[in-house]
Amino acid sequence: MGLWVEGDWIAAITVVVLGIFLAIGAKIAIQKEPEFAGHPKGLYMLFFAEMWERFSYYGMRALLIFYLTKHWLFSDGKANLIYGAYTSLVYITPVLGGYLADRYLGQRKAVLFGGLLLAIGHSLMAVEGGGGQSDPAINVFWAALAFIIVGSGFLKANISVMVGQLYKMTDIRRDGAYTVFYMGINVGAAIGTILVGYLGETIGWGWGFGLAGIGMLAGLIVFVLGKKALNGAGEAPVPLTKSREMTLYGIGIAAVAVCWALVQYQDVIQGLLVVSGVGLLGYVLYESFKLDKEPRERMFAILFLISLNPLFWGLFEQAGGSMNLFTDRFVDRGGVPAAIFQSINPIIIMIFAPIFAGLWVWLGKRGNEPSAPAKFGLALLQMGLANLVLVWGAEAFGVAAMTPVILVFAYYLLATTAELCLSPVGLSAMNRLAPKFLASLIMGAWFYMTAVGNFVAGKIGEATGGHDGQMTKQGLLDVYELFGWISIGVAVVVLLLAPIVKRWMHLDTLKDEEPQAEKAA
Repeated sequence: MGLWVEGDWIAAITVVVLGIFLAIGAKIAIQKEPEFAGHPKGLYMLFFAEMWERFSYYGMRALLIFYLTKHWLFSDGKANLIYGAYTSLVYITPVLGGYLADRYLGQRKAVLFGGLLLAIGHSLMAVEGGGGQSDPAINVFWAALAFIIVGSGFLKANISVMVGQLYKMTDIRRDGAYTVFYMGINVGAAIGTILVGYLGETIGWGWGFGLAGIGMLAGLIVFVLGKKALNGAGEAPVPLTKSREMTLYGIGIAAVAVCWALVQYQDVIQGLLVVSGVGLLGYVLYESFKLDKEPRERMFAILFLISLNPLFWGLFEQAGGSMNLFTDRFVDRGGVPAAIFQSINPIIIMIFAPIFAGLWVWLGKRGNEPSAPAKFGLALLQMGLANLVLVWGAEAFGVAAMTPVILVFAYYLLATTAELCLSPVGLSAMNRLAPKFLASLIMGAWFYMTAVGNFVAGKIGEATGGHDGQMTKQGLLDVYELFGWISIGVAVVVLLLAPIVKRWMHLDTLKDEEPQAEKAA
């Protein structure tokens, strides 16, 4: 009975949170003014839609490694590899979703379709079965992951592109807008991680995953209600017949079937990443040489920036895998469920994102803002330090002793400030530097290289499991120390090359264009 009362309290809190944010979104949507708080109203509609999508995704992500090891009984090494394969596919499918949106569907319909697939996937996650890998219900679990993977592919790249369509190319608010948008991601991530993680670990997996599904439905409602606030952003590039539209949705469903098989065979994904990665980057390079000198060099700058994604995200994404297991088993956390510690990252982002956004603007007005490649170098430097601080601290207190929780906070603080130097800056750079006719494909390529990083994260996590697949504290610390030094070494090289890459960007000659939303108004 106590569990039901506890669950009722969490459900009540969730309803209140949902109601508050839905009310705020509705209020902004009905206002007649074209802007709110210095930005187009459409930015806030995208903010709320992405916030609830992240609520569902990160809530589920906080539980996934525990669900794999405690419910389906995979070894630590195998669970980390499955986790990495799943998250890598989440970032590969935006290439498909971005291409179909660019050519035929338009970003708005692609986001709606992706949201529906995500809602189905999160609902299927609530089907637990009896547990263990011999349980037939595990096939429902694989199907749930497949729906979430493809749904994310149609939503991720396209909703980010729609943010850029609300602004002129030279609008100094662009980096700030992406940082505001990034805050929406992390508001949802923080709330989702706390509520979904708490329910899943203390009451039942189905409770947690079911709540994640409700969050996704809330995101869809906000996106549909906010259509007018977008003022035409994200519409299909050419008139779309019903039969062609249905065919495109059919391609999406077929992709679900493919991902259902791929997520179960991680070695196949590794091969596909190599082959498709070479093909994708080769195509981007091919398109680059068809352009004039300045746009061609901008494409070279894009390729340089996205080439840094695998290392950064390979380290950063330990958070939901090996770092999650480390916190659960080797940290003195005072009885707090380990999944809830995944909320530290988004909470820090909510605190620091406005500071970073203001800092970039303040430095920019004085001509002292670091370039995008320099910010990437700083990101890798901080990520390496995050690893080393955790290792040195844990070893100082003794490997045999429980690690003080303050070191977990220090790790996430450094990793999060690193993220703020790379992720929103990268999103803005992709949208700003890419030719308009390749906008979603370039954003898809950005997420693709993030996918490679997520698979690298799975391989690094697998290494922390040692030869027998079971994690040891010293084994994890050894792996973290090695990659901490690698990250710092690469950071130094990136900072040395940053002036050259900045010249390739040709920011002083970017042509200003009216945003798509204004043209449609």
